[in-house]
Amino acid sequence: MKTKTTRRQFIGAASTLLAGSVLAGQQAFAMPNFINNLGKSGSTIKGVRLGVITYSFRDLPDQSAEATLDYIRKCGITNIELMGGPAESFAGAPKNPVDFRTLFPLWRKRQQKEELTEEEAKTLADAEAKTKAYRDEMAVWRLKASISKFEEFAKMYKKADIDIYAFKPDAFGMQNSDADIDYGLRAAKALGASHVTLEHPANDAHTLKLGKAAEKYGLKIGYHGHEQQTPTFWDTALSQSTANALNLDFGHYIAAGNTNGLDFIKEKSKHIVSMHMKDRKSKANGGDNLPWGTGDTPLADALRLMRDNKYAFPATIELEYKIPEDSNPIEEVKKCLEFCKAALG
Repeated sequence: MKTKTTRRQFIGAASTLLAGSVLAGQQAFAMPNFINNLGKSGSTIKGVRLGVITYSFRDLPDQSAEATLDYIRKCGITNIELMGGPAESFAGAPKNPVDFRTLFPLWRKRQQKEELTEEEAKTLADAEAKTKAYRDEMAVWRLKASISKFEEFAKMYKKADIDIYAFKPDAFGMQNSDADIDYGLRAAKALGASHVTLEHPANDAHTLKLGKAAEKYGLKIGYHGHEQQTPTFWDTALSQSTANALNLDFGHYIAAGNTNGLDFIKEKSKHIVSMHMKDRKSKANGGDNLPWGTGDTPLADALRLMRDNKYAFPATIELEYKIPEDSNPIEEVKKCLEFCKAALG
């Protein structure tokens, strides 16, 4: 019988900090001096690679490469899934005119089929028009983008002991050209990522194209899903190419009404390249996104399953629940990390 551990119990289990040495001198990019204090294994605990997707810091005003690195280190994380923004801006990409801090809640609202107000619908339509124009501008920039800048980015993060295991630029969708796709894979390779991630396009021709393109670079394509995830959601893509894989979102999988979460991880473990972790209520209970330990997603059991079976794919913290007014994304990611560490014992 499964025992559900409360969030309070997990948060109360304070992580042990292992002080090593004090960093001397100023950081090249004026970051505060501090250390991760997690020992040589970083945020890999009991063999489980605990990471974070940098989307979790979307509400913070500075999305530069240097600021994002600062956020990651303050959380005590050493493994990441990197969104396109920080790396592409570092490489000289045009500035995006759209403030995604305003748009993400509206996209989520529409995705969950909630009714938008007239003003929200207009805001979303205007932003999407600007986004289309920006994508056209980015397509031109990518044709001449210097891949060496991504190598430089990787060196900066590696120096800070941050491993980039996945890259998620806006370069692999149905709207993107073959040149965009090739650029995205070359950039991922330069960053040292083992795979790229994107929303599953629900188009067999496109997943075939992406899989074959990734094969040339020795990379994997991790397809992400939301509440359309089912046990057979990825089967066609997996049959098309050895490069096609799962970027399973465990919270969304449970919110979609699936009840075989742990068995599914076991079944697909060889095809999972990374797994997003969030705590959502089940479909029957409304599907709400909640602080970890208060929803219906068996996160602790999934982590222990990874530990006991020595699964190599990372468990990626994705912060999506409402942040308390007296907190911030960094503090909440730290709480999620504490939850994981306590679950792993």
